[in-house]
Amino acid sequence: MRWFRTAALLVIIAATMDILLVRASAGPVGLFSAVVAVLGFLAVWRTPPRQFALLGHSIDEDSLRVVRGYLFRVDTIVPLVRIQHIDVGQGPLERFCGVAHLVVHTAGTHNSVVVLPGLLPEAAYLMRDAIRRKIRTDFV
Repeated sequence: MRWFRTAALLVIIAATMDILLVRASAGPVGLFSAVVAVLGFLAVWRTPPRQFALLGHSIDEDSLRVVRGYLFRVDTIVPLVRIQHIDVGQGPLERFCGVAHLVVHTAGTHNSVVVLPGLLPEAAYLMRDAIRRKIRTDFV
């Protein structure tokens, strides 16, 4: 979604440049807008699948590991004993696409929320329940 907003902003800037600069110099009207729109479309079309392909997660006996990042890789390991609560969410666009996100809230202040986007809703609920079962066994 962030890529779409960035592309839309660039198209607006290019249209403004077309109106202010190109018309004043009698150049080809719409050239900036067309070039930026094509580049924006390519960015929106190519970048999210690459970002999604680089997402990863795993759950073992005592931790949750989340790996993400396109240009900057981030590898987060969350001890299960630090997890406070777990949410499964779906925004309107996620509902339309048939995906959900799992939000893991941990103890602490720095990076206390870990989000796993792009999960199938059933998988998100199964992960939530699996983590909840592991948390329960730690305190019993």
